[in-house]
Amino acid sequence: MDIAALSVSLGQASLQQAAGLQVLSIAKDQAEIQGQNMAQMLQQSVHPNLGKTLDIRV
Repeated sequence: MDIAALSVSLGQASLQQAAGLQVLSIAKDQAEIQGQNMAQMLQQSVHPNLGKTLDIRV
């Protein structure tokens, strides 16, 4: 087995894994920001108490 080819292959795999982790990190950050924006938007609604409780009689 060629040591140089193995080294290049492992280096490429490592780079690919690092790039994948970076993309997942960016996606996670975007999801957190969207969640925070959604919560803020719901708090600033015209009727902030609307939908918080459900009255049911049987």
